[in-house]
Amino acid sequence: MVLRTRALLIRQQTQAINALRGHLSELGVIAALGTANVAALIEIVRDEEDVCLPKAARLALAEIADQIEALTRQIDKLERGIVGEAKRDEDMRRLTTIPGVGAITAASVKALVPDPGGFKSGRHFAARLGLTPKPHSSGGKERLGGISKMGNPTLRSLLVCGATSVLQRVKGNDKALRWLVTLLARRPFKVVAVALANKMARIIWALLTKGGTYRNTGAASGAARA
Repeated sequence: MVLRTRALLIRQQTQAINALRGHLSELGVIAALGTANVAALIEIVRDEEDVCLPKAARLALAEIADQIEALTRQIDKLERGIVGEAKRDEDMRRLTTIPGVGAITAASVKALVPDPGGFKSGRHFAARLGLTPKPHSSGGKERLGGISKMGNPTLRSLLVCGATSVLQRVKGNDKALRWLVTLLARRPFKVVAVALANKMARIIWALLTKGGTYRNTGAASGAARA
């Protein structure tokens, strides 16, 4: 229930942010994309000495700004609760040892995958989440297309976002997994992100079914240790 409530509030927050951006762009006020840059837009709305906005527009936009800030506080409160639960739950603590897996992802796995042992292997688990490329045959050759997008879109999205975060720290990092560095040198960033998300899903399955915590071996795959 907590995760569903958080997801609802995030959707509402996104709608409010998009509305604020859209209205301000009509008035010639534009900020860079990203939630972090919304604060700059809200500051403009709050600044009554700024002559860029008509009084009536400022009054209306202030209501949207209030809504965004209220939703942000509510989301932060729920996330603090999830982080606290992750510290108390043994499985969730172990899952958060995997790079790219935070408390939200760990809690989502626990809530949405009640029986990880129901999957034959980590490969089956990753495929069920839609993180396995679809095969295509052409001229007698097998080619891999886009991911199948089966399974739960929430978990798939969380894992890909987590993988993206990890990849953004790979460049210039001597401790980065060698296979990631090599793959990034020859494949598009998004393709590598999905490949890493696939591997993260396999490690999650291994930790939940076999126990242990993640260990960065620097090799092509992560290992679990007791």
